[in-house]
Amino acid sequence: MAGAARARKNAPPREDVLAAAMEMIAERGLEKLTMAALGREVGMSSGHLLYYFHSKDELLLRTLEWSEGRLGAERGRLLSRPGGARERLDAYVGLYVPDGHRDPHWTLWLEVWNRSQNADEDARARQTAIEGAWHRDLVALIAEGMSRGEFRAVDPDRFAARLRALLDGFSIHVAIGLRGTDRAQVLAHVREFLDAALTTDGAPSAR
Repeated sequence: MAGAARARKNAPPREDVLAAAMEMIAERGLEKLTMAALGREVGMSSGHLLYYFHSKDELLLRTLEWSEGRLGAERGRLLSRPGGARERLDAYVGLYVPDGHRDPHWTLWLEVWNRSQNADEDARARQTAIEGAWHRDLVALIAEGMSRGEFRAVDPDRFAARLRALLDGFSIHVAIGLRGTDRAQVLAHVREFLDAALTTDGAPSAR
């Protein structure tokens, strides 16, 4: 027990481990993220990492939650800044869509989604919580745009669900590097869709 207590005392903060995992995904790809490789990166044995995270599935989900926490803070700043609702909606979309092929956050998301087929109820609930935060912010933004007369009348919850489904589909194409689908093209498609479906006059938004 004394040895385990010393290991916990000398271990890096858990956030440092999660940050290191995300950095490894960004620099080397998800396939290089093993417990042994991460342990070497943070000065811990793979056994100690398993003590903290119990499994690689849990490590990946914790890393995703950590990354989502940072994205959530950035999303909050974007959505609370001055400006029209449409301008902030474009900023939301820009934050949602991957930066490009092998975007580390989306690479991690896709892996967690894939593993969720065998996930327990706790893991599924945590994934749902991540999705829910994005959804609630989008619903609130659409409702605000309607109240200000910027957006035509829609059901904010239903519209947000459909828009996020569109964003998910496009984002997967960008993240996996599907030929002919890059970030700039996706953003243009989404702007065109929002112009037609949401703005009160259907006119293109300012670029």
